[in-house]
Amino acid sequence: MKVLVIGSGGREHAIVLKLKQSPLVTEIFCAPGNGGIGIHAICLPCAATDIDGLVKIAKEKNIDLTVVGMEDPLILGIVDEFEKHGLKIFGPSKKAAEIEGSKVYSKNLMKKYKIPTACSESFNNYDDALRFITNKIHPLVIKADGLAAGKGVVITSNIEESQAALYEIMVDKKFGVSGEYVVIEDYLTGREISVLAFCDGNTVVPMASAQDHKRALDGDKGLNTGGMGAFSPSLFYSENIAKECMDKIFLPTVNALKSEGRPFKGVIYFGLMLTDTGVKVIEYNCRFGDPEAQVVLPRLNGDLYKVIVACCEGRLHEQDIKWSDDTVCCVMLASGGYPEKYTIGKLITGLDKVTDPNVVVYHSGTKFNETGFLTSGGRVLGITARGDNMDEAVKKAYENVMKINFENMQYRKDIGCNQ
Repeated sequence: MKVLVIGSGGREHAIVLKLKQSPLVTEIFCAPGNGGIGIHAICLPCAATDIDGLVKIAKEKNIDLTVVGMEDPLILGIVDEFEKHGLKIFGPSKKAAEIEGSKVYSKNLMKKYKIPTACSESFNNYDDALRFITNKIHPLVIKADGLAAGKGVVITSNIEESQAALYEIMVDKKFGVSGEYVVIEDYLTGREISVLAFCDGNTVVPMASAQDHKRALDGDKGLNTGGMGAFSPSLFYSENIAKECMDKIFLPTVNALKSEGRPFKGVIYFGLMLTDTGVKVIEYNCRFGDPEAQVVLPRLNGDLYKVIVACCEGRLHEQDIKWSDDTVCCVMLASGGYPEKYTIGKLITGLDKVTDPNVVVYHSGTKFNETGFLTSGGRVLGITARGDNMDEAVKKAYENVMKINFENMQYRKDIGCNQ
């Protein structure tokens, strides 16, 4: 079978490597891919948002299955367009993908179906939003409604910071049209957990749990990023918590989308907070998380291709999905200055020194030319190690981080250390 993976980051690299393990997969293409993905798949120079171009590729290459890694094409409606042409594709429809595409929509869905989440209000008028925060107890969380590459969330500790965030999002238009609406919600405290789940519109099967580190700096300080590292499993995701999530969040969410005429096929990312009053939803994503995919997919004992096809065909209930008992830790190496201004084109050295079979270097933002691998994005590489326990996985990941270098390289030094 020929498979096309859409995207260009570490998540797509992880998907490609897992699909490559399937005896059913004969050839893998990736559009647009990156330098590291090009080692394992045929990269095609087509933007992930060029839906017409991707349809053309799928037809010309006789692609049997397309897997969408990135959120942008899903929210633009790539699944609807592919299915219109009779092409098999893994991911939610445009309407279902709105659970990530619009935080206002997802909050309203949770309110309507009583899915536990932080109390919130939504605004599209700057003055109304300012009045609302005046009497609110801080800290608060202010979110741009639409996509903002994982950076559209601001945690504010006082009214001055809230005013500045609202001005930046709604007046200065830092995130463009994504900031036309904002969601202002109470700040939740507790342990964060990420759970990805396979869905076929009716059945939902959670994957192994994970924990992401969003802040740019050690100690969970600095700006929000697309993710500076992750590990799996979460040490706090017990059987009781898993049951609570299934009963109060996972199934209700899938059933709510189905009731709204938006059946979800693909991967739902549940960003969760374990609070003193129970588990609550921080956010939904409509695809594999990044870097969560890099720590969860290596623990899948089975054929990802078979699971994906079962989701597409509404047969997920037939799959017996198992996960390994080991621990996986991923440390992201980023360009200096990320998530704000940074420069690219820096030569990466030391990749050839990573020889441990239990360590994988996932490429997030690289390109390859005659000089070698160069940086081409904010997040560059995900150094991912597996071990029998957390300490071993973390130690192994950082030992291999030390082998790699590029100018102005930055990374957190506490991934998996404060779980």
